[in-house]
Amino acid sequence: MAGKRLRRATNVVAVGALLTLTIGSLFAPLIAPFDVDEPAAEGARPPCWPHIMGTDLAGRDLFSRILYGGRISFAVAIAGTLITLLIGATYGAISGYLGGKLDNIMMRLVDILYGLPYMFFVIVLMALFERRSIVLLFVALGAVQWLTMSRIVRGQTLTVKQKEFVEAARACGAGPLRIIFVHIMPHLAGPMIVYAFLSVPQIVMEEAFLSFVGLGVQPPDTSWGRLVMEGVGGMADYPWLIIFPGLSLMLAMVSWNLVGDSLRDRFDPAMRGERQSS
Repeated sequence: MAGKRLRRATNVVAVGALLTLTIGSLFAPLIAPFDVDEPAAEGARPPCWPHIMGTDLAGRDLFSRILYGGRISFAVAIAGTLITLLIGATYGAISGYLGGKLDNIMMRLVDILYGLPYMFFVIVLMALFERRSIVLLFVALGAVQWLTMSRIVRGQTLTVKQKEFVEAARACGAGPLRIIFVHIMPHLAGPMIVYAFLSVPQIVMEEAFLSFVGLGVQPPDTSWGRLVMEGVGGMADYPWLIIFPGLSLMLAMVSWNLVGDSLRDRFDPAMRGERQSS
């Protein structure tokens, strides 16, 4: 019972933290106390009033930059997740419904892609384009994250396609695509939503890594990963430049993971029963 209350309190805190970060990033133009690109002080200053998180080496308010950086980090993560959902769900549903040799070929292709260093392909793709845009980052991250989604959807499709309502739709003359997208996919919304939530922190981390190595978000735009990269150089003398962006990134990832776990408990009866028994 105590464990259940603790999990509930943790979930409430995670949702609150996630909402705070999301609202702060979404309304950054209204909340940010200073212009994100204009110096607000002379050089780097530690946290003080009115710069509650200090300023960077160029004198820009760090709190304002974190708010605007969250917009980019969340945008990349959500867009990448939607691309993952679109590709993975479609691929997995088609493979699971059609079955047979086509299913075997499609899943062996997924197995092969699993064995490849997908982050290497993202780095190569980003390095090939001299003009790196946010849209390219969306596509690059989303296009390599769909493999697990396709397996999840394919496994669920193998079960759902045996249900009576699918047999009835087939008897009424519905084609494979109509059955997949109109009758089967809506019944897979739960697992897809859960995995989509669990994919967001992974994509946030990958965006941060790419920005950290200079292949992600490019100036004048910024993200939490880029802010961490900029803070590494002066970490010894100006520790706040890496502490606050790092804490924002960590809090966002932990909150997304906790919310995703909570949704998994809700949509997975077996997991929910196991948690309750413990």
